[in-house]
Amino acid sequence: MSFPKSFLDELKARIRVSDVVGRKVKLIRRGREFVGLSPFSNEKSPSFTVNDDKQFWHCFSSGEHGDVIKFLEKVENLSFLEAVERLAGEAGLEMPQRDPMNIEREREAATLIEVMEMAAAFFRQKLQSGAGAEARRYLERRGLRAETIERFGLGYSPGLDRGDRHQLMGHLTAKGVSVAQMAEAGLIIHGEDIPEPYDRFRNRLMFPIADARGRVIAFGGRALDAEQKAKYLNSPETPLFHKGRGLYNLHQARKPAYDLGTVIAVEGYMDVIGMAQGGIDNAVAPLGTALTEDQIGLMWRLAPEPILCFDGDRAGLKAAFRAVERVLPLLKPGHSLRFALLPDGKDPDDLVREEGGEAMHEVLNAARPLADMVWEKEFQAGTWDTPERRAALEARIEEVIGMIADPKVKGYYAQDLRGRIAKIFGPKQGARGAFRGQTGGNFRKTPWKPGQRFDPRLQPVTPELRNSALARSDKGGAARAEEGILAVLLNHPELLETYCEELSRLDIKTAALDKLRNEIIDIAALHTPLEREALMNHLDSRELADIAQHLSGRVAGRTGAFAKADASQDEAEAGFLRLISDHRRTITLEAEFRAAERALAAEMNDENWARLQAIHKQLQSERPELEAELPDGASGMRN
Repeated sequence: MSFPKSFLDELKARIRVSDVVGRKVKLIRRGREFVGLSPFSNEKSPSFTVNDDKQFWHCFSSGEHGDVIKFLEKVENLSFLEAVERLAGEAGLEMPQRDPMNIEREREAATLIEVMEMAAAFFRQKLQSGAGAEARRYLERRGLRAETIERFGLGYSPGLDRGDRHQLMGHLTAKGVSVAQMAEAGLIIHGEDIPEPYDRFRNRLMFPIADARGRVIAFGGRALDAEQKAKYLNSPETPLFHKGRGLYNLHQARKPAYDLGTVIAVEGYMDVIGMAQGGIDNAVAPLGTALTEDQIGLMWRLAPEPILCFDGDRAGLKAAFRAVERVLPLLKPGHSLRFALLPDGKDPDDLVREEGGEAMHEVLNAARPLADMVWEKEFQAGTWDTPERRAALEARIEEVIGMIADPKVKGYYAQDLRGRIAKIFGPKQGARGAFRGQTGGNFRKTPWKPGQRFDPRLQPVTPELRNSALARSDKGGAARAEEGILAVLLNHPELLETYCEELSRLDIKTAALDKLRNEIIDIAALHTPLEREALMNHLDSRELADIAQHLSGRVAGRTGAFAKADASQDEAEAGFLRLISDHRRTITLEAEFRAAERALAAEMNDENWARLQAIHKQLQSERPELEAELPDGASGMRN
């Protein structure tokens, strides 16, 4: 139910936040604020603040914040309506009358999130009923405790492949949910060639899939009948659910991952649940797909070096090698992956159940760096006992190095992998060694020019050309657009409701700006709509206040009127989208420049030289008229 703003304002004016919070948290006054231990996490030093003047509370340890109504919702698990009713009783205010027409409109306007929660509750109830006996026996065989089943909201979808196929449909229909809403949520099978819609999930153990805010957006179902074709069945793509962009258990793993400094990716739902039962709470899983770029980005926002945990058999190693190929183009300074391989024939759930959480910790502590997996992937692919075969391995290693986009990371991988080759086969000799700078000798330092006789010892690209093009791009168009994008969002966080995923996919090269982006996404995932003051308070708790204030003030002024706090939402949105477009164009040009550089290094001819010069000219044209300076102490902004 929605309430008039005047009623809510009057309610908050009559209730002091500190009085309500003080019933759950021991508060101590410090100046104009109160402080206490967080009710959302176990801590020894107070990080929870209450400000009665602002009618606001904030938890620095978890990032949670809100008004007095939000506090009751979070701490006592009340609905918004229940929280308002309780506070109205305390304040002596009469609740607004509910218009029958409004009730009907609210019923018709039930959101997909509400529909998914109705389905999740239905599945949970069915698991505890007589119909769920087989599913309960399966969970008992897997060793799951009652509290674990409740924590992960496991359920059971009744029905048969033939015959009884409408139990969920009937339940939701009785609650006023339309067939169109069920179809849009992916809960039923329907279509022009299907005479009658029916439940998508039947006779399956159900795993609810939540978004970063803990709201159910999809389901995974494990077949209980061995003859069913699909052992696991996931919800289809819906307006709520995109399987390549989410992670199972993200909402529960977020804080443990942040506290421990790492996150673990396993292959399946039961692996996540089994590890949690063994005391390992920072595990997530992809949603029925190989690990995607978006999922790697999500994990990097939790920890800089996630651990990918694979089964120790041939299939597990193959999956690990696929992840290696996927992550190489995405690498950036300080961000990588580590790989933990389990004993052959074991998965994480098996290991924890049979040998305990300590055995799993031993596997995780032995996780190998990405560079080792890159080398193992290529070295195990053949036998290198002849000069020709060794040359083939070296050529393949050069291809792998070329897959890495970031120049700093690429340089260190080149040094590492070429060093491994030299260690096994001995030092390189000849023209190629001289070209790579691996042996002594005199070099001609002048660049090759069109029409000049080819000489393999010549440098493929002059330092002046490389530095002038890429430095102008890194410190100009791309970085300027990155700063402007974040400046707009800091002053207009309401745009995050629509463009949060757009922001998460943005390829931000500047380390400190990337960190700021990740914190903005984290707080936006927890609170929608997000207010400017709440966002700034959260960033202040993460020691990002100086950067945020600089961007929202000075940089916003340089970016344009649309980026300032007093701009209209339409102006801010239009400017934001323009900056996104500019940033993508510049990033594309940078990638094209590096590809052209590699092409020229491989084959020095007039065509490749002309292409490099053309892209260089385009990059120069992207140079901004103004380049924002950063405040003292904002270290890493130009890294």
